Amino acid sequence: MDGDTPHYKSKKKGMKRVRDDHVNITQTDRESLKRQKNLKRVSALGEKEESERLLEELVFGAEEELLEKLNNEHDDYMHGNLLSNDSDESEAENEARLPVPPPRKAAWEDEEDAIEKEVDINRCKRAGIMADAARIHSKEKLQRKLREQFQRAMGGTPSWAEKHLKKKKAKDAEASDEDDNLLCKTGNFVAASETLPKGTIQMKNCLNANNDRLSSGKLSTVQFHPSAQVVMTAGIDQSVSLFQVDGRTNPKIQSVFLEKFPVYKARFSADGEQVVATSSHNKLFYVYDMIEGRVVPVQGVRGLEEKKLKEFEVSPDGNHLLFVGSSGYFHLLTMKTKELVCSMKINGEVTGAAFSPDGSKIYVGSDVGEVFVWSVKSRRCLNRLTDDGSLKLTALSVSKNGQYLACGSSSGVVNVYSSDACLQESNPKPIKAIMNLLTPISSLQFNPTTEILAIASNAADEAVRLVHIPSFTVFSNYPVFRKKTVYLSQCLDFSPNSGFFSVANNKGKALLYRLKHYTDF
Repeated sequence: MDGDTPHYKSKKKGMKRVRDDHVNITQTDRESLKRQKNLKRVSALGEKEESERLLEELVFGAEEELLEKLNNEHDDYMHGNLLSNDSDESEAENEARLPVPPPRKAAWEDEEDAIEKEVDINRCKRAGIMADAARIHSKEKLQRKLREQFQRAMGGTPSWAEKHLKKKKAKDAEASDEDDNLLCKTGNFVAASETLPKGTIQMKNCLNANNDRLSSGKLSTVQFHPSAQVVMTAGIDQSVSLFQVDGRTNPKIQSVFLEKFPVYKARFSADGEQVVATSSHNKLFYVYDMIEGRVVPVQGVRGLEEKKLKEFEVSPDGNHLLFVGSSGYFHLLTMKTKELVCSMKINGEVTGAAFSPDGSKIYVGSDVGEVFVWSVKSRRCLNRLTDDGSLKLTALSVSKNGQYLACGSSSGVVNVYSSDACLQESNPKPIKAIMNLLTPISSLQFNPTTEILAIASNAADEAVRLVHIPSFTVFSNYPVFRKKTVYLSQCLDFSPNSGFFSVANNKGKALLYRLKHYTDF
């Protein structure tokens, strides 16, 4: 060995170093293989128990994490919130990891639902209202706290607030009683409607409609404007007056004097822009243009051979004027130009006329108790019928819904027919014969809702009745028994929404009544 060369020695040392490294690598591989075998055994036997896992973490250096976790579990246990695999917190965490879709906007909101609007408590710091734990208060709780704080500052509830609270409690109690009464009944509540009850009618006497300018003679006309809160009166004092209707003061708007022209009848045009007035003395009639503020006399109509023009009607569609002539003639004029369209004739004298609600038909009554139905478009007679038991027909009226035709006679009887029967039968039977008056009928008027029919006679004092529809019974509290207020009725009318009713009498007054069942003018 001593004879080994230096090169041989260095090579020998290198081989020894490689052998030692191989031994070290082999030992590392053995430890790795041993560790893998242990892992396979663990996976085969299942997961370790929780206590063994915690013990391993404690032995191999996870002391701080273990202590922190054990402390957290102890605190949760003391507060009754010990975690488990099925705990609410785990479910909440799992849900938090899932993608949450954005909330959808409600399609509509019901005002009657008891939705509590949340108010951020941070906005209420100035009022001194702070919650200990909760950050959100309901609207009702916040209002209650603010009310309590206000009462402490004011030394009690103010008198005005007490009155308001009493009214509110009374109103709530009344609403509760109504609900209780509703729940105590059975039946078809959906079919019920707020129709006018029969028996008695709730009405209030108001200041006369023409109180600002009472007529010196009898009034021949009272009519409400078709769209404005205005009433018109006219009479033998040769004037046409307009008043604003409020039921309290009824101030005068304007009055037009027509020299040597006692007004027999005056009517608004369908659009309410004109007033047509006639007299009983001649064939002259006036047109008052309210937009331009001028009065236009119409001296005569070409082709119209009449000595007097006093009775007329305005078509609801605003296209025509219908003048009643003599010897059974009646004449149709255009409303725009006041030119004659055609003349038609019936047997006997014309004693009454009325348009259908759409203006397509004309109902004409005669002095022999007959009614003729004419077409405005074709100018032909569609039907001829006999008024049951009538010797002389004196007044006609068609309901606003076109369902009824009322015929008044010289005997004071008012027959109410179905409009369909009047178009198809020659001797229709009346739905109801109203026999509450004994003198000739001079006025008939349905209210706009077809719930009241007003009938009147100008031949007797207090001869006015209001008839309930569809029962066709007379309201018993109008006029007031044994108390003269109406005298001789000359004309009557309802406001566009039936809120007011007016009667023009021979004393120059336009009596005004407020019908409480109807809320609008």
